[in-house]
Parts: sequence; structure tokens; C-alpha cells
Amino acid sequence: MESDCALPLCKSGGGGGGEIAVSRYLLISIFRHGDRTPIENFPTGLHKESEWPQGFGQLTKIGMQQQYELGQYMRKRYSNFLNATYNRHEIFIQSTDYDRTIMSAQVYLAGLFPPVGNQIWNPQIRWQPIPFRTVPLLKDHILHFPSSNCPCFDELQNETLTSWQFQNKLQPYMVKQKGKTVNLRDCNIGLFPFTEIIHNYTLPKWASPDIMKKMKELAALSLQSLFGIYKTKDKSRLQGGVLVNAILKSIKNATQPSNKRKILIFSAHDTTIGALQMALNIFNGKLPSYSACQFFELYQENSGHYSIEMYFRNDSLTDPYPLRLPGCTHPCPLEKFAKLVSPIIVEDWSKECGKCQVRDSQS
Repeated sequence: MESDCALPLCKSGGGGGGEIAVSRYLLISIFRHGDRTPIENFPTGLHKESEWPQGFGQLTKIGMQQQYELGQYMRKRYSNFLNATYNRHEIFIQSTDYDRTIMSAQVYLAGLFPPVGNQIWNPQIRWQPIPFRTVPLLKDHILHFPSSNCPCFDELQNETLTSWQFQNKLQPYMVKQKGKTVNLRDCNIGLFPFTEIIHNYTLPKWASPDIMKKMKELAALSLQSLFGIYKTKDKSRLQGGVLVNAILKSIKNATQPSNKRKILIFSAHDTTIGALQMALNIFNGKLPSYSACQFFELYQENSGHYSIEMYFRNDSLTDPYPLRLPGCTHPCPLEKFAKLVSPIIVEDWSKECGKCQVRDSQS
């Protein structure tokens, strides 16, 4: 007799044996866009915008391949959970309002839901249109971080840059240049020539392997300084915690009998994943790679209780590795998960953004 479980959202029943039936479930996928061209030129850059296909900040063919592979991986990993065909009632997709994330979502969906059977509308094209949503950047407080129009976060960020916690981490990277001390606040990490390396473009003479290694470390430190290092909980309430709250609401909605949705997909940025992981205190200190993907899987046990498992895929050559919410087990009971993340959930974002409040516990 076949199990009613939808593999892989089915687990062995621990010490008691047997399987844990999944009658209601949800999969949430948040990924960084694929490889892109530089956002803009760095000060000593050798290549003009016209030398890059479609200009600055655009998804490259390598990025398209990465996203298509991620979609195919998702199709394979969740083949016994997701329908073989696209069903609009079971899927929700949202992207930030950038060309590279919109295109990343499109290519990802091409790998996840290639048309089959009566969905084939042109035998020459293994593709079908699938709708997704975007929100204007100034109003996107779910995926676009750091969110704009939040004076309290700006204040916290300024405090971070002058804090001893941040200065200690920055000290090894401070250099003297023309008699002036240069640090992270004087640098736009997005201008560093990481993309030129991937595409074999000529680098300036100063860009030695050692310098590029330090730049990558600085880029990771820059991301950490945005959402962590100093007063992380306060910053998380205004940034990544907003996404955590949206995820938690979607998970709770999925436990309702009327729920039909199986998968939520979000196409976003390294800052999105960084803000989310730092809010959950599961960030490993490394930059999320292109097409890095954070998973949330919801299960229902035979007892009727729900649990959440988190995974992170930062390398297409290896399977996602599990992430454990501090203070909980893996999997984590839904009730305990909600309780543990409650300190980073804000009820009135606009009000809290307007004026910083002094809190007893800082991290």
C-alpha cells in the first residue's frame, strides 16, 4: 500500500518508526538572482558600460544558466510534492523590481515548470508563461533590503559604523592611502571587480589574488554591518524580521484546511538572504553566492502538530545543508519557532521606523 506522504516532505518517524503523514504542507524558497554584470564601474575600472551585454546590473547568460539549474534542482528535489504541471492555485511568486531578479524568476520557473501534456502550446519551445508579482522598490519592505524611509534604521546603521564591535572587525582592512586612513565607509563594495573575474575581463594591476580575497572578506563584512554586528535585534525588527513575519504568516495560513498553496517563491538579493539569516541568527558570515537559496519546509506530524525545517543551498555542487534556529531542534515545532522569532517581529513598522526605542537586550 502506498503512503499518502508527498515525498520528500515525508520523514521517518524517529524512534517510534513508521512515517509521518503530511496532510498540509508548504515550501518557501528565497533565492538570490543569478550572475550579473557590474552595478556600475569601479573608480579604476577598465571597461565601460557599453562593453557589457545589456549594460550594468543585468543578468548574464551565466546567471540564466544558474537560475535554470536551480529551477531544475527544485523540480527534482520536490518531484513527489509539487504537481508535474503548473497549477496557479498552488504557487505564488514575487520578485523585487529589478531586471536581474525579474529575469531570474522567469528562468527559474522555466526550469521548475516546463510545459507538459496539454500545457505545451508550442512543441518547439519548452517554456510556458507563469505570472509573478513585483512591488515598487520604495514600497517593498518584504524583499528589498535595506528598506528605505526608515530613519531609525539609518540611525542604527550610523551607530554600527562607529561602534567598537564594528571597528574591531574593520581594523585589519584599514590602510593608509595618500596620508588618509581609508575604511569601509569610504568604499562601495558593489564597485569591486568580482564580476570581471567570472567573465575573464582584464583587471587593473592592483587587483592581485590577495587583494581580491580581502575585498571579498570586506564585502561580507559590509553585509554583516548592515544587519548585524551591533544591535542586531533592533535592526532585524526593521529589516529581516519583516520578511520573517511574512514567512510565518504564510506558514500559519498553510495550516488552514482551505489552503491550496504549496510553494512560495521569492526572487531577490544577497542582502535579502543576509537580512533574513541575520534576523534568524543563522548567518555563517559568508556572502550568499549567485543563485543561493534559502528553504523553509512545513510538515504536519501524525499527532497533528506542525514543524519547520530550514535548509540553505549556497553551492550547486552540493545538497542544501540544514539550518537550526538557535534555541530549537531540527525540525522545530511551529509554536516554538513562532515564540523564538517573536522578539524580531514588529507590529507597526512605520511607527517603529520613525523613532528608535531603547531596549534592554542588545546583540
